[in-house]
Amino acid sequence: MTGHSRRLFFQAGAVAAAGVLGALVPALPANTPGSSFILLRRRWLEVTAGSGLDARVEPYRTRLAVLGAKAARHRDAMVLGEGSVWGDLPFPSFMATPARLQQMARAFVLPGTGVTGDARLGEAVAAGVDHYRRQVYAAGADPVGNWWHWEIGVPKRLLDAAVLVGDHFGERRSAKLRDAVDYFVPERRLGSYRGNSTGANRVDLCLVMLLRAMLRADPEKADLAVAALSPVFPYVEEGDGFYRDGSFIQHTFIPYQGAYGSSLLNGIATIFAVLRGSPWEITDENIFETVDRSFAPFIHNGFCMDLVRGRGINRRPFGDHQRGREIAASILLLGEAAEPAVRSRWQGMVKGWAQRNTHEPMLKAAERDDLGFHARLAAVLDDDAIAAVDEPVGHRLLPMSARAVHRRAGWCAGLSMASDRVGHYEHGNGENLRGWHTGSGMLYWWAAGHGDQYSDSFWPTVDPYRLPGTTVSTRRLPDGAGGGWGDTCPPGRWVGGATDGLYATVGQHLNGLESTMEAFKSWFFLDDAVVCLGAGITSEDGVPVETIVDNRRTDALLISHEKWAHLDGHAGYVFPPGIKTLRERRTAGLVARDYVTLWLDHGTDPSSAGYFYVLLPGATQAETRARAEDAAWVNVLANTARQQAVRIPSLGITAANFWRDGAAGPLIASAPCAVLAREHSDGTATVTVSDPRRDLSGLTVTWRRATTGILRDHPLVTGVRTGSELTLTFGRLADRHGASITVTIS
Repeated sequence: MTGHSRRLFFQAGAVAAAGVLGALVPALPANTPGSSFILLRRRWLEVTAGSGLDARVEPYRTRLAVLGAKAARHRDAMVLGEGSVWGDLPFPSFMATPARLQQMARAFVLPGTGVTGDARLGEAVAAGVDHYRRQVYAAGADPVGNWWHWEIGVPKRLLDAAVLVGDHFGERRSAKLRDAVDYFVPERRLGSYRGNSTGANRVDLCLVMLLRAMLRADPEKADLAVAALSPVFPYVEEGDGFYRDGSFIQHTFIPYQGAYGSSLLNGIATIFAVLRGSPWEITDENIFETVDRSFAPFIHNGFCMDLVRGRGINRRPFGDHQRGREIAASILLLGEAAEPAVRSRWQGMVKGWAQRNTHEPMLKAAERDDLGFHARLAAVLDDDAIAAVDEPVGHRLLPMSARAVHRRAGWCAGLSMASDRVGHYEHGNGENLRGWHTGSGMLYWWAAGHGDQYSDSFWPTVDPYRLPGTTVSTRRLPDGAGGGWGDTCPPGRWVGGATDGLYATVGQHLNGLESTMEAFKSWFFLDDAVVCLGAGITSEDGVPVETIVDNRRTDALLISHEKWAHLDGHAGYVFPPGIKTLRERRTAGLVARDYVTLWLDHGTDPSSAGYFYVLLPGATQAETRARAEDAAWVNVLANTARQQAVRIPSLGITAANFWRDGAAGPLIASAPCAVLAREHSDGTATVTVSDPRRDLSGLTVTWRRATTGILRDHPLVTGVRTGSELTLTFGRLADRHGASITVTIS
């Protein structure tokens, strides 16, 4: 990249951010190298340490005083001999010591800590960073263990602390730390976009490089830090990164908006804010689009759904709420660089999340974790001109990551599947060793007041063979079964479905993890229900195969009848006779939680077994009974290993998953595909089609319904025949990557 083109990349389309940062940082008359880095360091302090805080009022007065008291204690307890800086931390304490030094540096720069600008504290931080650099992070040292500590975790914290204490660090210490960072993070690390230098890791490496530039006022390193971000923004079609359907993948196989994606969004938002007004100012429209396309679909009432949190689901209780806060914080910060209309809309969205999150209130938790976010969020909540945005109504299907999210007033559902490109689960670093079946069609759902259903010690206590919605072989698996780091992809290609944005038909050709089990699973997402079908369930594992209708963390009363069941305060279920139920208390260490489980037993080594049931989230007992007695509400048109299809007369919906070509009720398809046909009250209708296998060069779909013409078609529609029935011919659907096409007819 030439200097001229690089500068265009830095500044083209840059938007001046408004808000906290703009108010605090005055414009500089000229961008000399010195003034540019003075600006960057100031912005770094405001964005990362916290800004907009009035240290004289609560909660900031108390929180800042506590931070200062801790910093003073750490300062007084330092011993800079051999080994650890502090006696209560083991040596070399890869992350704990740098994190403590970083915390002390923030106490040094923030107002109201009681040690703000304290020379002894500033010198203690500088000496501690230098000591750690000499003892552990010295150029030439052997980077044992996890590469991330050496290239991202440790240098980011050490550089942060050094930049914040400024002149206390001094030229000699700066030069030595520079040499150490250059040794572990050489420029060539950012030369190619592959391996561990992609997605969130690439953004973190660029942050390290930017801090390295600030430490020594090095414009060439700043150039490199910003230029190396460029591969993060474009949409990808394979591997790590953002996809046009909203998917975000890290570690090649795992949907990760709620961990690596959250870190990436935070890093980008930070970089945008820090570089605003500098010679390296940067913006990119794609990253703004990802807020609505990739992150917001997986935030529900302020928490981030576990189906995009990878191996981190079992790290701590309410980790989903923590990730939701982190994403909300990044959205508010990134909004300062967005167009005013976008910024306002995002503020309303975050305000709605914060107001509805009652299980771990967002503002109260921010007071504990992130005072900068607390200040931004408090300003939004206090601004009557910003209207809180309700949860949206609609369906989001992300076929490239085998995920789906369905929302209606009062409830929400999320579906987690596995495919030939998306792993059953990820384990690594000893984490998530029993997440084996989270990709086997796990159906998460939340009704009103259920925001803690999967948050409050669900993962350590739930039976890992009985996750809701899944079909599994009960064959016992070892901890960490399958390849590490998400390399657990089954061979099935037909995973995805068709959606018109409001309703959806979704399917999964499921192959069990380290199992002979095979199944064809379909979900039809409607206004007050999810209709669930299974067919072709076959196994030779020598053990029973089960489909888990639900497994709720609750001690609520379960009323079960021959064709329906109702779980008080949760949901209703409609099913054929034969469902099994279990109430149990499960423990993990000192934690105990109650569960109610409903499942279907397909027997040992089933051959072409199947199932049908209806989930009614939030339904009352009377509503459940009425639905069970209404035999005409749903017609199952097909439930085989060739096709699965239903008709819902009251909604005018006929939907089918064609595992193979053939007919399902009034729908006929020439090849495997998903079809959602919907008749509207004004006499028009829509036909939505997709190619979940991503391999069709052509497709013909017939709907035995009288039609007179096409009101809106699609460029891939190559032929239309109307009359007593409708026949649509499509061109190369494979290039759509599983995305849906909708045609409107009269």
